[in-house]
Amino acid sequence: MGAAYGEVEEKDAMGEGTEQNAGDGGATAGGAGATALVIQSTPNGGPGRWEGWLREGGLDLDVVPAYDGAPVPESLAGRQALVVLGGGYLPDDDARAPWLPATRALVQEALATGTPVFGICLGGQMLAHVAGGAVKGSHGHPEYGSTPLRLRDAAAEDPLFQGLPAAPTAIEHHVDAITELPPGAHWLVESDTCPYQAFRLGDGPAWGVQFHPETTADRIRHWDAANVESHGFDRDTLHRTALADEPAATDVWHTVALRFAAQATGRAGAA
Repeated sequence: MGAAYGEVEEKDAMGEGTEQNAGDGGATAGGAGATALVIQSTPNGGPGRWEGWLREGGLDLDVVPAYDGAPVPESLAGRQALVVLGGGYLPDDDARAPWLPATRALVQEALATGTPVFGICLGGQMLAHVAGGAVKGSHGHPEYGSTPLRLRDAAAEDPLFQGLPAAPTAIEHHVDAITELPPGAHWLVESDTCPYQAFRLGDGPAWGVQFHPETTADRIRHWDAANVESHGFDRDTLHRTALADEPAATDVWHTVALRFAAQATGRAGAA
C-alpha cells in the first residue's frame, strides 16, 4: 500500500505476535542500512502491522522479547531507532517487569543522542515518565476499541502527524494514563476521555502515543471478554466498530509508520 497524504488489566492481550528479526535490513537512499531496536513486553504485544510498514520504509527490526527473559541491550549501538511497545505495566513497575529499568535507560540514551523513538501505550507512558512527565495507574475513564481522536493545532507542524485527517480513529486498550506531559512537549492528539493521546518531545525525534497504531480490528476478537465487560464494554460491539473504522485508520497509521521510518533511515543515510 502506498503512503497516504502525500508522504512516504489485560493490556497484555493488546498487541500481535511478531517474527524475529530475519536480518534482511532495508537500505536508505544512500545505501546505509537502518535498524530499530524494538522492546516487546508481553507475548501478544508485538509490532503487528508496523513490522511490515517499517520494513517497507527501509527500517529493519531487531525485536527483543523481554517478557520471555531475552536480555535488553545495554545500548543502542548499531541501531538507528528505538520502539517501545505496550504492556500491562506502569513505566516503573520494575518488580513485575524487571526489564523496565534497562528499557528506561535506552529511552534516556535515545533522548540524549537524538535517536528517533516511538513509544506505544506503555512505551508512550515510559517516554513521558523518563522525560519528566507523570503517569497514573487506573486513572480516568478506560478506553477500549476504536476511539475517535482529535488532532490539535501542534500536529500541523509535526513531522509525523502533519496533514493527517483532523479526526482519525485508533484502537485503545488502557486503564492507565499520562496525567502530565514532560516540560517542552508538544501536545499533538487528544480524545474526549483521555487528553494526552500523542506528543512529541521538543524538536524530536521522540514521539509517544497512548493508542495502538500497530494493531487491527481482528485482534479485538481475542481480548478477554470478561475483562472487557468489567470496564463497561462489549467485545463484539467493539469488534464491529473497529472493522468499520479500519480502512481509514489503516491509511492514517501506515502514513505515520512510514514517516517514522524516514526519520531513522534519513539519519542512517546522513551518517
